[in-house]
Amino acid sequence: MRAVFFILALANVAFFAYARLGAGVEANGDAQIIGQQLNPEKIRLLMPEQVSALTRKPEPPKVATVCLEWGAFVGGDVARAGQALEPLGLGPKLTQRTQDDAAGFWVYIPPLASRQAATQKAGELKRLGVDDYFVVPDDPKWRNAVSLGVFKTEEAATARRDALRAKGVKSATIGTRATQFSKNYFQVREANATLAAKLNELKQGFAGTEVRECAADEKKG
Repeated sequence: MRAVFFILALANVAFFAYARLGAGVEANGDAQIIGQQLNPEKIRLLMPEQVSALTRKPEPPKVATVCLEWGAFVGGDVARAGQALEPLGLGPKLTQRTQDDAAGFWVYIPPLASRQAATQKAGELKRLGVDDYFVVPDDPKWRNAVSLGVFKTEEAATARRDALRAKGVKSATIGTRATQFSKNYFQVREANATLAAKLNELKQGFAGTEVRECAADEKKG
């Protein structure tokens, strides 16, 4: 009996010691966690604008845009170019500009045998650094001629012809114009790189036309 009593007493002592030790470890662990959570010196109040900055959605990157002008068009090519632009759905971004060249003297390359020949000549002019030109499409007498400028005086026309010949355009000549030219241009505002590429693709079907940035005074309109 004494042995049994001694064993029970020893077990009670061991249980008591274990309970005290476990409680102490748990208490110390909780205290350590709380101590790590509460760092008053690290707490910082945010101003309203700082909170707004944290919750504000990032703005999408801005895409560079320009005003582009495609032309010149005369006669039936005006309507044909307008139809080519319709699938782009440009809406108010698309406007049309008309430039009237007063009758007088003009510098031109005489009518070529076909539309294809006129297109090839336009490519040659581009390579020679000549940008101001257009192919005459519908005039029965001047169809497939290449206009290089219309001037009020013969002196101005002569200066233009001589400058062109200096660039290598040997076929440039001067003639008189009894009627007035009306050249049409399509302007596209807020055009991005994708739209610019599409316009340059469309121009391949219109000999003598170019896509370029709008003039400085036109960009403001």
